[in-house]
Amino acid sequence: MKQAYPDGPRVNIPLLIMGQMLPRLFPLDPLGFGVEVARRYGDIAHYKVGPLHIYQLNHPDLIRQVVVEQPETFVKPKLMKRVFRPFAGDGLLTSDGAFWKRQRSLMQPAFHQRHLAAYGDVMVAQALGMTEGIADGEVRDIAAEMAKLTLRIVVRTLFGSDLPREAQDIGAPMTAVLDAANERMNNLLQLPSWVPTRRNVREKRAIARLDAILDSFILARRASRENGEGNADLLSRLLAAVDAESGDRMSDQQLHDEMMTLFLAGHETTAGALTWIWYLLSQNPDAEAKLLEELHGVLGGRAPAMTDLPKLPYTDMVVREAIRLYPPAPQFAREPIRDVSIGKYVVVRGSLILVNTYALQRDERFFAEPERFDPERFAKGWEERIPRYAYLPFGGGPRVCIGNGFAMMEARLVLATVAQRYRLSLEPGQDIRPVQLVTLRPNGPVRMQIERRAAINSCSG
Repeated sequence: MKQAYPDGPRVNIPLLIMGQMLPRLFPLDPLGFGVEVARRYGDIAHYKVGPLHIYQLNHPDLIRQVVVEQPETFVKPKLMKRVFRPFAGDGLLTSDGAFWKRQRSLMQPAFHQRHLAAYGDVMVAQALGMTEGIADGEVRDIAAEMAKLTLRIVVRTLFGSDLPREAQDIGAPMTAVLDAANERMNNLLQLPSWVPTRRNVREKRAIARLDAILDSFILARRASRENGEGNADLLSRLLAAVDAESGDRMSDQQLHDEMMTLFLAGHETTAGALTWIWYLLSQNPDAEAKLLEELHGVLGGRAPAMTDLPKLPYTDMVVREAIRLYPPAPQFAREPIRDVSIGKYVVVRGSLILVNTYALQRDERFFAEPERFDPERFAKGWEERIPRYAYLPFGGGPRVCIGNGFAMMEARLVLATVAQRYRLSLEPGQDIRPVQLVTLRPNGPVRMQIERRAAINSCSG
């Protein structure tokens, strides 16, 4: 006979609400809470937030059941759709079933390995452009700098051009939309979107601004295709995508929803990952020295290309270890569409299944000394040493992040480009901690001194 519920913590709802309303007086730590739940209650834990039953899965075998063995049984939860639909519509982030499968099939070829080389050239060029504007010894907020850089990269790779002059201030509406999503995800007390609160008004204006920019790009690309012009950007590839069974193409609304998701999430997640990479390297000089030795040996001071990446294994190891400690998406959730058995428990329809990647990737059963930054964990053969579903920075199963290859390439190329030229040192006196929002962000600016390295002669003979 199945047990009723696994053990788990009791959630103090009044304290939770006070923490959301007055965070300075009643600080909440959702990251620490997830880690504590995993360590105290084992493979599966249960708790309630109001009427909602939440199951946190803390073992790769249970996670595999949800994301691989029965993906049709576990859909995106209503809570997450409410968080993201105001800007993502019915894109891959929020859709399910046959519609999701069709969209995924249409979009997948645009992320094929053969297309990534062109994107890689853009990434390196933009990273070089960023370094040219930095004065030796200057102190900058590296989180803000990475956000600017990845925004430029995502615009060039998605749309094949820079933003028009009238859209140069796009960072502000993007921040407004993501901040509104953060509030919807983390607040128990929700007002309808039509209530003219300051946040709702700010978000509606921001979405309208982004809509106008995206629609102008879509119209321009459709016109260029009708005129027989070819483009190598991601939008052009999605415009050309044809459903193998029906012969249909994406509508303008479908394109809009998918591009909005890629636009917002594509730069936010990689910017966060790069910020944590620079932070970790500044705190681990031995790892930084090994990285530089590899970069100098392979590149000799020249800019990297996508074809160099197989020859830069330690660079890859640094990125993988950084997103183990600080996964861009610190958790993901599913909702069963029917009562289902997970382990020795029956989980009822409508419950929330939570995979806390931040906690999972700090589990000492799968990662020795889990709080230590150790890129060597990901040395050759790591896939055999680490349980398959214990490391999920991009999710897993059919719904693994469609842009995972793009994101890994971007992080490695930017790291290789910048690290050869500059040393980033954390300014003293800062208390840098992760904060769980839609993505895993630092708790404030990350001020780093940027010092130019001695030039490396790339000539030989």
